[in-house]
Amino acid sequence: MTSPARRFGRRGTFFAAAAVLALCLWASGAPSVLYPVYAEEWNLTPVVTTAVFATYPIALIVVLLLFGGLSDAIGRRRAMLLGIALITVASVLFAVAPNVGFLFAGRVVQGIGTGFALGAASAALVENNPGGNPRLASSVTTISTSAGLMLALFLSGVMAQLLPLPMVISFALLFVLGIVTFTLIWFTPADTAKDTAKGTAAGSGSAKSSFAPRIPRVAPGILRAFFLSALSVSVSYSVGALVLSLGAQMARQLTGTTNLIVVGGLLAFSPLAIGVTALFLSRIRPHVAILAGAVISLGGLAVMEATAASGSLALLLAWCIIGGIGYSFAFTGGLSLINRSAPAQHRGATLSLVYLVAYFLQAATAVGAGALATGLGLRPAIGIIGPVVAVVCIASIALAVFDLLAKRRAAVPVVGSSSLVKDAA
Repeated sequence: MTSPARRFGRRGTFFAAAAVLALCLWASGAPSVLYPVYAEEWNLTPVVTTAVFATYPIALIVVLLLFGGLSDAIGRRRAMLLGIALITVASVLFAVAPNVGFLFAGRVVQGIGTGFALGAASAALVENNPGGNPRLASSVTTISTSAGLMLALFLSGVMAQLLPLPMVISFALLFVLGIVTFTLIWFTPADTAKDTAKGTAAGSGSAKSSFAPRIPRVAPGILRAFFLSALSVSVSYSVGALVLSLGAQMARQLTGTTNLIVVGGLLAFSPLAIGVTALFLSRIRPHVAILAGAVISLGGLAVMEATAASGSLALLLAWCIIGGIGYSFAFTGGLSLINRSAPAQHRGATLSLVYLVAYFLQAATAVGAGALATGLGLRPAIGIIGPVVAVVCIASIALAVFDLLAKRRAAVPVVGSSSLVKDAA
């Protein structure tokens, strides 16, 4: 065991948790550029490749449903270590895959590992925030996840195009990153259920709380905030599902490019836009970010439809950028709202439940898009799935406006009272 004196402090733990989030999204995006390669190598249809993509959120949903509160019971550190170990094992399954069955298995293990690590890492950022800005954790979450995804997409394309064994080398790198991230979390302080209940990670004992699988529940008094947060994060994840599950196929089929560096570079502009936008969101109120994210995402969907109709490489690039900006606003706004609303002792479970809803819609979007692309073709599929995702954006706008109006009504002075209810928006 590492002695307490050699463990990271609060700031080190904060950035180690950020590295876990980057690893989770790196693992999620690593196969995306390679889906056309798998399709050619093993003669796979679009519905099969999108099903491989969707296996990840489906497995993650099951874990979040049953083990969403695990880190509240055993501590953030243990939950992150378990998740990282599984993500690292999944990279081996991808690297040695002789057929599509190994891809499905790898995505299942990835999803399980991310389910254990994601909520714990998000909560650890909140509880080890080294600054005074409560929105910093949400912005860093967005930047970390976008950086991991961007590097995965770009480097996967470069390595697949320039290096031998394109279906192996990307996952060998992911394996190394998993080992490095595991080591970083190993040197963070051991935290207990008691520590997480206080919203800190300063404990030095081992967790002794028992844990039994159970469906996480929304804490009393935050139901509306939870639904708005989950819907906003779902907007970002649904848009992201279209980029990750269909983006490489769109680049190849609609624009005619077969260069994997170009494909990976194009798709990498989406998480790049997410991360750059997040740098400016730490001072934006959650409801403003949620509304902006939904509106911008609607614009991005319109550009996606235009890309499908024209086959323009420039429009595909514009879609990736606009979609990334909308993602950043929606994701950061949703996380900021739930981070400030959830009680500390239920933060891990609440964040996991938000991710559960978002990943469910992401899986539905990916599978639906793949089924439509197989049955009708890529262009007609985009013409159908785009308006469906737009409905989620509009629902997010409607609920955000309703919540703002409700808060404004609550802020009206009560007759006979000298105080106002403070607007939390």
